[in-house]
Amino acid sequence: MRFTPASIALAVLLTTVSSVGLSQRPDAQIDPRSTEWMQAGAAAAKSGDLDGATDAYESALAIDPRNRSAYVALAGVARAQGLQGKAIRLYRDALALDPTDMNALVGQGEAMVEKGAIAKAKEVLAQGKSVCGVNCAPLAQLSAAIEKGPPATVLSAKDVTPAPNVVPTKQP
Repeated sequence: MRFTPASIALAVLLTTVSSVGLSQRPDAQIDPRSTEWMQAGAAAAKSGDLDGATDAYESALAIDPRNRSAYVALAGVARAQGLQGKAIRLYRDALALDPTDMNALVGQGEAMVEKGAIAKAKEVLAQGKSVCGVNCAPLAQLSAAIEKGPPATVLSAKDVTPAPNVVPTKQP
């Protein structure tokens, strides 16, 4: 009788722990439907349909939010669209899943360079050197991008300030 409450509590605990363990998938296993959407996104990006690629990669993430390669691919599309801030956030999400992902680290650093945040890009380079080592090919790519600096700003016809409308006055 003295052990009944303790044994009931232990039975409930074991039942809960064992049922939670059965319902979870291993981290390395990505949902196959998410992989299919990744392939569709890659095909759309290759054909130049960046909006279609974005939709496919977002669908892949909706199916399986642990799909780190979908974050990296979506960030690449965001960079191609000129959305470096969004790309940096997506790379950060990928790095939250795996802090040693060199593709995400290098992509984040390059997006920071494109945005003009050279100091932050150098921090990412230092973080990458601690993960990969000094002689790492992806880090050489990031180092070259930092040395090159941010891209020059190109003005288009939309950026030119229009001349003020001058209405001629009548002479008396």
